[in-house]
Amino acid sequence: MTYRFRTVLVMASVTALPLTARAAEYFVAPGGGGTTCSRPKPCGRVEDAQTLAVTGDTVWIRGGTYTFAATATVGVNFDKSGSPDNPIRYFAYMNEIPVFDLSNGTPNGRVTGLNMQCDWIHLRGLEVRGVQQYQSGQDSWGVRIRGSNNVLERLNVHHNEAPGIFITSGGNNRVVNSDSHHNYDVLENGGSGDGFGCHSTSGGNVFAGCRAWANSDDGYDFIRASGVCMVENSWAFNNGYVPDTKTTAGNGAGFKAGGFGKPARNVPDPVPRHVVRQCIAFGNRVQGFYANHHPGGLDFFNNLAFRNGVDYDMLTDTTSSHEIHNNIAMTPGAALKNFSGGSNTFNSWNLSITVSSADFLSVAESEALAPRQADGSLPNVNFMRLAPGSDLIDEGTNVGLPFNGSAPDLGPFETVGR
Repeated sequence: MTYRFRTVLVMASVTALPLTARAAEYFVAPGGGGTTCSRPKPCGRVEDAQTLAVTGDTVWIRGGTYTFAATATVGVNFDKSGSPDNPIRYFAYMNEIPVFDLSNGTPNGRVTGLNMQCDWIHLRGLEVRGVQQYQSGQDSWGVRIRGSNNVLERLNVHHNEAPGIFITSGGNNRVVNSDSHHNYDVLENGGSGDGFGCHSTSGGNVFAGCRAWANSDDGYDFIRASGVCMVENSWAFNNGYVPDTKTTAGNGAGFKAGGFGKPARNVPDPVPRHVVRQCIAFGNRVQGFYANHHPGGLDFFNNLAFRNGVDYDMLTDTTSSHEIHNNIAMTPGAALKNFSGGSNTFNSWNLSITVSSADFLSVAESEALAPRQADGSLPNVNFMRLAPGSDLIDEGTNVGLPFNGSAPDLGPFETVGR
C-alpha cells in the first residue's frame, strides 16, 4: 500500500512539470534537395533550413562547396532572428568545412557572401571566398553584419574582392576566433580590402582572438564608427600590399583604431573611445597601430608591435586624450610618432628598457600562421611570449586587466613572474 501511494505522488509531480518544446535540428548539404532538412534528406540551401528553424534550433551545415547563380549578389541571406539566450545556430557539422564560394559569378551589383540582417544568431565554422567587386566605388562584403547580439565564431573569410568581415550597423556583436586574409578589391587598387571592419553607430561590438593578414588595405578598420568598438587578443600582419607580394596597395595599417576622415565629418558627441588591447601588429606597410586623425581619445593597452613602418602612430588634427600603456615596440620600426595629448606611460620606449629578440621565447613570424587550437583559439605557440628573466616582466601599470606578480607585464602575454 505504501508503494502504490508513492507511485501516485511521483506521477502527479511529473504531470505538474511545465511542457517545453525540444529544440529542433536541421541539416543542409551541397546538392541536397530535401524539403524537411532532415539528416537523411538535407536541404540544399541554408535559407531552406532557416525557413523552418525557430528560436533555439540548430542548423547543421555539412562540409563541401556551396556555389551560386552567376548573377547572385548574396550568397546566404540570414533574416530570421533568435532571442536572448536562445539564438538560432548555424554550425558546421562536426569537423567538416562548409565553403561558400562566389568566385564564378558575373554579378550586376554589390555582392555579399553572408548577409546578416537579424539579431541573436550564431555562426560557427564557415568559410567564405571568391566574393567579387561589381565596379569601382561599389564595395562588396565577404560577411556583412547589420544586426545586433550576434556571434560569429571560427570563420575563415579569404580571397575576396571586398572587406572580409564587416559590421556596418547593429551593436553587441562578437566576432571570435576568426581569420580574414588575402582580401583585395582590385578595382580600387586595394583601398577597401580590410580584414575586419566596425563602422556601426551602435556600441558593444568586439573582435577577439582574430587574425588579419595579407589584406590589401588594413587589418582592422574602425573609421567613422560612432559606437564604441573593441579588438582584443588579436593579430594583424603583412597588410597594405597586393596579397603575397611587396607591391604597394591600400593604406597599410594593422589596427586603424578610429577617425572620421580628413577633414573630419559627422563627428558624434561624445566621440567614441575605441579600445585596442593585448594585440600584435607586425610587417604592416605603414602603421602597426594607428589613430587615423581621431579627434578624441583611444585606449591602447598591452599591445606589441615590430617591423611596421611606424609601430604606434597617434596622428590627430587636434589635441588627443589617448591612454597608451604597457605596450612594446621592437626594432625595426619607429616606436611612437605624432603623440599630442593624453597619457603615454609604462611603455617600452619610455622606460629604461631595451627590447630585443632575447626577451621572447620565439620571434619566428611563421608561428603566427600555425593552425588554431581545437576550440578555435589562437595557435598555442611561443611567438612573442616573454622569456623567463625578460626585463619586460612586471614593468607595467594596472589598466584593469588580470596580471601576476607585483605589476602587469608589458605586451599581450602575462607570465607567472620573473
